Amino acid sequence: MINRQDIFDFSRELGLRPEIVEKDYVLGWVLAGIFAHPSLQQSWIFKGGTCLKKCFFETYRFSEDLDFTLSASDHLDEHYLKEAFTEIARWVYEQSGIEIPEEGISFEVYENPRSRVSVQGRISYRGPLMPRGALPRVKLDLTDDELVVLDPVIREVHHPYPDRPGDGMRILCYAYEELFAEKVRALAERERPRDLYDVIHLYRHGNDSRDRGTILDVLRRKCEYKAIALPSMAALETQPARAELEAEWENMLGHQLPALPSFDQFWQELPVVFDWLYREVTRVAEESLPYDPKEDSTWQPPAMGQPWGPTVRTRVPLEIIRFAAVNHLCVDLAYKGTRRLIEPYSLRRTRDGNLLLRAIRHDSGEPRAYRVDEIQDAVVAKASFVPRYAIELTATGPLSAPPAYRKEGSTIPLRSRLVRRASAGLTYVVGCPVCGKHFNHKTRSMRLNKHKNKYGYPCAGRTGYLVATK
Repeated sequence: MINRQDIFDFSRELGLRPEIVEKDYVLGWVLAGIFAHPSLQQSWIFKGGTCLKKCFFETYRFSEDLDFTLSASDHLDEHYLKEAFTEIARWVYEQSGIEIPEEGISFEVYENPRSRVSVQGRISYRGPLMPRGALPRVKLDLTDDELVVLDPVIREVHHPYPDRPGDGMRILCYAYEELFAEKVRALAERERPRDLYDVIHLYRHGNDSRDRGTILDVLRRKCEYKAIALPSMAALETQPARAELEAEWENMLGHQLPALPSFDQFWQELPVVFDWLYREVTRVAEESLPYDPKEDSTWQPPAMGQPWGPTVRTRVPLEIIRFAAVNHLCVDLAYKGTRRLIEPYSLRRTRDGNLLLRAIRHDSGEPRAYRVDEIQDAVVAKASFVPRYAIELTATGPLSAPPAYRKEGSTIPLRSRLVRRASAGLTYVVGCPVCGKHFNHKTRSMRLNKHKNKYGYPCAGRTGYLVATK
C-alpha cells in the first residue's frame, strides 16, 4: 500500500482533498479485484462517470460510485455478493494492503422503478490515511436490466499511484460509443449536473473520425428501450428539471473538481453537441501552437496524472494546470514577480531539457512560453476561454491502452499476484520526462532505473511515460 505522503502529494498536485484522492486510489484496487475474480470478470460491465475517469480520460471529475450492468442475473443475490466480495477483499489486501473488513461489506436488494431487481452495495475500507472513527465507504450500484448494445471492451484502469502493477489493471466496461449514448440518454431522462458535464467532455475529447452513426444508433435503441423520446435541446430547455439542473450544479459537482467551471459554459455548448450528433455538423480541428526551433517536437507529456514534484523542478501543481486546460478555464499565473491571466495549451520540452508551459495571454491573444521551474504560482480562474489552438496538456481522445485480449473460457485465478498480461512478447518503450531518453521494458512498468542524461550527469527522472509498444 502506498503511504500517507503519496496521498498528500497527489492531493496537492490535483487540488483535491486527501480523502477524495484516497478513494480514487482504493477504487483502482477494487476494480482490479473484480476483474481478477473468475466469476465476475466477464459478466460485470463497468459504466458511468467513474468508468470515464478510470478507463478513458486521465484529467476528469472524480466520481465516487462504481456502476455495473450485470449479464449474470443470479449475481443479484445478497448472499452470493457477500461471499464474492469477501474473496475480493482478501485478494485486494494481499495485493495492496488495503483493508476491507468483512463486517463492512453489505448489499441491499431492492425493486427498482422498472419493477426489476437491483442491488446497492457498500464497502468500507481502511486505506493509507488510516482514519479514526467510522471508515469511508465505496458505493456500488448493480443492475441487470440495462440494454447493452455494443460488445463490452477490456480497458486499462487509470491508476497513477506508485503501487500500480507492472502488468497494469484492467476491467470490462462499456465501449466509448455506448458510454456517450448512455450519457445523452441519462441527461434527457433526469437532467443531472454530472450528466451534462460528462456529455460535454465526451464531445470535447472525441473527434469526427469516431463513429457518430454508431453513437446515434445506440442512442435511438436505448431511448426506445426506455420508452422515451429522442433527446433534443428544445425538450431539455422546457423540462421542469432544467431549473434544478442549474441550481444543483455546484452542490453536486463542486467536491469532485479542483475548480468548478460555470454552468453556462457547459449548457451553452450543448446545442453544438446536438448539431454534431443529429445534423452531422463537422467540427473544425484546431491546429497546435507552432513549435519553436529550440523545442523537442518528439516529446510528449505523460498520459497519466502524477505528482510532478519528485521528477520536475516546479513549485506549482502541473496537474491543476492540465485540469484547467481540459475544462477551458484560464489560469492566474504568477511568473517573475507579476501575475497574468493565461489560456494554457501545451507542455513542451526544450532540447536542453527545460519544460515550458505554452499559453496565450487572455487579454491580448499573444502567445507566450513560461519555464515551468520559474513559475511561482498557478490558480485556476473562473474565467473561461474558447480554444484558439489544440489543447495538448492532456490527451485529446480517450486514453490509449494496449490490447487486453482474453481467450474464450479462460479465467484468472483469484489469488494470482498480478492481473496477467495477455499480450505477451510486447516491448514497451518508456520515455523519461526529464532527460528525454527512451528505454525498452518487457512489462508496462513506468518506473525508471537510475540513469544519466546526455551530458553524463545523473538524471532525476524516476517515473516515465509510455512512448510506444512494439
